[in-house]
Amino acid sequence: MSAKKSKVEKPVVAEDETKTHYTKSELLEFKEIIMGKLEESRKELKRLQESLQESNEMGSDSYNMTEFGSETLDKEQTEMFMAREAKFIGNLEKALIRIENGSYGRCRITGKLIPAKRLKIVPHTMLSLEGKQMIKKDQTLED
Repeated sequence: MSAKKSKVEKPVVAEDETKTHYTKSELLEFKEIIMGKLEESRKELKRLQESLQESNEMGSDSYNMTEFGSETLDKEQTEMFMAREAKFIGNLEKALIRIENGSYGRCRITGKLIPAKRLKIVPHTMLSLEGKQMIKKDQTLED
């Protein structure tokens, strides 16, 4: 009869909680992700601007109030999307600055390193999930 060796499995830790900063290679990877998103967002913003420009140049010769209202709504939606895209671009650019000055990846609430998995999904974030929950909790208490 052979004795079975018991396997003691160590718990898998998603992130090294003792880590205090990201390496240069990790920061380079985040920078590449951000640059890719910046390129996409700038193209989308340009497309939206051109769409609005075309819409403004074409104008409406119609006196139909329903058509006029629809065109106005479309323009307002395009402007809203443009503002949202411009804000996203600004946040991405600020993330690049944080990479350069060494503050990238640190939660502004907890001071802890934001997990790399989160930064790969939301590379412009300044909050860990823990920090985000703390803010929501404080806002709930204020209401």
